[in-house]
Amino acid sequence: MKEWMIRLVFGLVACGLLADPVRAQNGAIDYSRSEFIILSGGPALRKWEDLRRPNEQHDRWWGNFIRSARIRVQQLRRAHGPAAQITWLVYRPAYEMRVPEDATRQADQPAAMSKIESVRDAYGLKLIYFSSGDDIITYLNSRPRRSIMNFEYFGHSNRDCFMFDYSAEISGASVAYLHESQLTRIRRGSFNPRATIRSWGCHTGESFSKFWKKAVGIPMDGALGKTDYSVIIDHVSLPRVNGSWSR
Repeated sequence: MKEWMIRLVFGLVACGLLADPVRAQNGAIDYSRSEFIILSGGPALRKWEDLRRPNEQHDRWWGNFIRSARIRVQQLRRAHGPAAQITWLVYRPAYEMRVPEDATRQADQPAAMSKIESVRDAYGLKLIYFSSGDDIITYLNSRPRRSIMNFEYFGHSNRDCFMFDYSAEISGASVAYLHESQLTRIRRGSFNPRATIRSWGCHTGESFSKFWKKAVGIPMDGALGKTDYSVIIDHVSLPRVNGSWSR
């Protein structure tokens, strides 16, 4: 085969490999072939949090990470329409533990799995329950090449990891998490180069987001400092960062 033909063949192969499967013929993003992923961690149990000082307690209301996700889903639906594929990953064990606790305490707006599933039904989401950080990695790695356009996390975190069950199994600790040391296992090719990545957890921008960018190749917006979920009470506002955002 002549040299110019070899170059042509390799050029066509390269173009195919670099083609964006979620981009329409006119160059616009085809949101019906893109995926938007929202990740919700679980709430703490009140039996542990009531041992803390009042101003240091978490999750007196169970739904911080559920309502925040719903608000974000509403924004995505308005921006990209009903055809956009939205996947909602929810850490189930913590909610299953919180439901009977709220029932015993006769809590106002008590936890209920049906309330989570009503969000799925109202907005046409793909709801997937998970129970470990490995589940998250497996799901991300299963996605078609360059299909993930958005990935956001609502939940407890520190500078080093997402903590899915903070103060659920153990007071002040987490046995289910995604640690920055695990991020190298995530397949880069699942993410579109134009993807937006953000963690709404506390302190993520202080270390975790740096490991994310190094491993995945796309920046993650993370908080420097704490995030305040109390503002979501208006059903419109997303959590507020009591510091600044960092990549």
